Amino acid sequence: MTNPRILVINPGSTSTKVSLFEGDREIFSETIQHKVEELSRFNKASDQDLYRMELILRSLQKNKVEIGKIEAIVGRGGLLKPIEGGTYRVNQSMVADLRRGVQGDHPSNCGGLIAYSMAKNVGGCEAYIVDPVVVDELQELARLSGMPLIQRRSIFHALNQKAVARQAASDIGKSYWDSNIIVAHLGGGITVGAHQNGRGIDVNNGLDGDGPYSPERSGGVPVGDLVKACFSSEYTYSEMKKLITGHGGVVAYLGDHDMKHVEKEVRNGNTEYRLIFEGIAYQVAKEIGAVATVLKGKIDLICLTGGLANSSMLVKWIEERVKWIAKVKVYPGEEEMKALALGALRVMRGEEEAKEYI
Repeated sequence: MTNPRILVINPGSTSTKVSLFEGDREIFSETIQHKVEELSRFNKASDQDLYRMELILRSLQKNKVEIGKIEAIVGRGGLLKPIEGGTYRVNQSMVADLRRGVQGDHPSNCGGLIAYSMAKNVGGCEAYIVDPVVVDELQELARLSGMPLIQRRSIFHALNQKAVARQAASDIGKSYWDSNIIVAHLGGGITVGAHQNGRGIDVNNGLDGDGPYSPERSGGVPVGDLVKACFSSEYTYSEMKKLITGHGGVVAYLGDHDMKHVEKEVRNGNTEYRLIFEGIAYQVAKEIGAVATVLKGKIDLICLTGGLANSSMLVKWIEERVKWIAKVKVYPGEEEMKALALGALRVMRGEEEAKEYI
């Protein structure tokens, strides 16, 4: 099974990305757009699975993709219970948890549901998910918050971080399982992970506002002042949540979340824009320095990835502050579809064992 045909499904908030791979080579790709009014008729995001699946099947038929020749279907992993990283076979237990949203309702929950239905009822092949955002490999020290009521959680860009760490290790002639690598995913949310011998042992929760601020997220803010704001009667619970995720970070300071425009303003000499844009680099560098202590300074490589890693200006500012720790290598963007396909491919080639969700 050198180059099996693998269908990859990645549901987003208003679109579903579909790709077909032969081995590690993408041979077909389409992004199916969804009208907001169409999606609004569903009570939950996870209820959209059959609707999205029907559109996928139409797309495959239109593009003359023979479903019977597909040997595996991979869906984007959703908000499951905390699990270790790897490729998981979609089973009934996983389907039940995706359906009820054990850690929340999100369009990504449809990924495993669609893969399972298509594999069982259409393709007659295996269905998988790979490295969902709920991957939890934290060492116990990393869970301590200082307040027993609250435990630090692992929610991060696991799919891209692990794919980049694997590639980076290979690029320096090592195995991911025998490397210490820091990965900073720089996107709409920012997460910085310490990867030790194939496990993400410490990472900031970029979803809930931990770590550096980003284009639309506040990052970690002074706790005392946050508590005062929460009890000031000036904000509702939902308003505070939006200030943390959606209306925080760069957009809160500048009213602008177009980072290409932000960088253009900086290059044109706008000092206010420069302060806020460089602030991202400053806080990312601080976070990299923090996780460097987790790895006790024994670091093979620091990797910068995600959409913002396309900014040479931001990368330069970060590198200036952290290059003394370890060599910095840039992997701009994120190849989610390929990362999902490679997860299934490693299992199909016997390089890894598929894991079972319990």
